Amino acid sequence: MGDRLGMSKDSVRWGIVGGGMLGMTLAHRLAQQGRRVTLFESASHLGGLASPWTLGDVVWDRHYHVTLLSDRYLRTLLRELDLEADMAWVRTRTGFYIDGHLYSMSNMIEFLRFPPLGLVGKLRLAITILRAAHTKNWKALERVPVTDWLRRWSGRRTFERIWLPLLRSKLGESYRHTSAAFIWATIARMYAARRRGLKREMFGYVPGGYARIVDRFAAHLADDGVAVKLGHGIRRVRRSADGVTLEFESGAQETFDQVVLTIPAAVAARVCPDLTPDEKAKLAGIRYQGIICASALLKEPLAGFYVTNITEPWVPFTAVIEMSALVDRRHFNGNTLVYLPKYVPPDDPAFALSDDELEDGFLAALERMYPHFQRSQILCFRVSRVRHVFALPTVDYSRHLPPMTTSIPGVHIVNSAHILNGTLNTNETVQLAEQAAARFASIPTLAAQHAATLEHVQR
Repeated sequence: MGDRLGMSKDSVRWGIVGGGMLGMTLAHRLAQQGRRVTLFESASHLGGLASPWTLGDVVWDRHYHVTLLSDRYLRTLLRELDLEADMAWVRTRTGFYIDGHLYSMSNMIEFLRFPPLGLVGKLRLAITILRAAHTKNWKALERVPVTDWLRRWSGRRTFERIWLPLLRSKLGESYRHTSAAFIWATIARMYAARRRGLKREMFGYVPGGYARIVDRFAAHLADDGVAVKLGHGIRRVRRSADGVTLEFESGAQETFDQVVLTIPAAVAARVCPDLTPDEKAKLAGIRYQGIICASALLKEPLAGFYVTNITEPWVPFTAVIEMSALVDRRHFNGNTLVYLPKYVPPDDPAFALSDDELEDGFLAALERMYPHFQRSQILCFRVSRVRHVFALPTVDYSRHLPPMTTSIPGVHIVNSAHILNGTLNTNETVQLAEQAAARFASIPTLAAQHAATLEHVQR
């Protein structure tokens, strides 16, 4: 918007590495500040985790995304992109698969009827959720293991029947090191609408999905004067006489005055050899969960639940996300789109499984969960693999997180690991970009630097 408003560009050169929603939003805001920005992305397209792909003749998101009424940062951005008014808002249903049975848990009556828990267990589960929803001091929860906190409020039986299987499916054995801030953030997001005076949370989406959002965003970045360079995988970041030099896998190099890396922490530690040993240790010490996410296009619906939570250990995926329970099926040519996410550590052996092996195991589980489902209903099945998706909020997490600005002059590292009081979702990502842009606004422009120098000389 800087060029469109006639704002003169600062001659300080800013380079941003990573063209996901974080990098794009940060580039957008810096350009609005009058900064001269170049955005680099290793892939052949923008979007990162929010990028779209093709399933047969359907184009939709590579991973599942949803917008809540309370997602004010994302909705503000969508408004700037002239997309917020087009959003469709839907009330969805939630399923729960436990003991080989599928239950609906979409309202209070269904919750009270939920057979796997007795009356006391249901009461304690409700108290746990309400306690998390009304807790404001999330930093205090950072010091408490999630297992201790859940056992305290839900009781041993409810913890073992409900919470422990859910923790294991999302976090693996890393749940043992995770703080109670994790479950607080998860519950708090779902209750955010109620805290803002709305009767209930609604789920929304932009018709056309993130393909439309990313395309519109790219057009706005061009209007902002942001230079976008795709196919630029970063290999090394080093300080040079002229500033900060980015060395790319292709052998190309470019130098900037300020550089922001939005790549995962461990990758940032590897490509920045001039960081201090303490910085490298802190970055390398951040634990991540990755994802193996299958997208299946089916002829018929499964159960009509947007999210089905799963506690059965034999199921090879974390949950069933029936996107067509949220998105009108006409966007999928009348078919059903289902996501089957499997959250795993970055070094999990499952990353080495072939698409065919994953498909066979995943579909076998669907056949067991949904007796009416047959493999002949599958129109398309694709698998996405990402080793670093979200940082695990371990005990005392914020105390060990390195700052955004590094010891290397002009080098900043901003990624999802800096989301301290939320879960990884697009709204939190956009909010993080807004916070980083506000922080970087205090970095003087070249003109301001010259003025300060002249004032000092005149004294």
